[in-house]
Amino acid sequence: MSRRCELTGKRANNAFAISHSHRRTKKLQQVNLQSKRVWWPEGNRWVRLRLSTKAIKTLEKKGLHAMAKEAGINLSRY
Repeated sequence: MSRRCELTGKRANNAFAISHSHRRTKKLQQVNLQSKRVWWPEGNRWVRLRLSTKAIKTLEKKGLHAMAKEAGINLSRY
């Protein structure tokens, strides 16, 4: 399973780690993924998703159905 948010599609970002002497080495900035069980009222059941913390905050505001529709995800397969 890839390190990717299932609702927003966020994934790792390439960046530089810059030392005090300004020497730059490549590093990956990983997404803060959390395994979350979310209640899906339309399906009348719990759905387990791997979400970024930003997606969890947005989920509380918009709702699961709206975010899944926006991402083009069929929740019945989860």
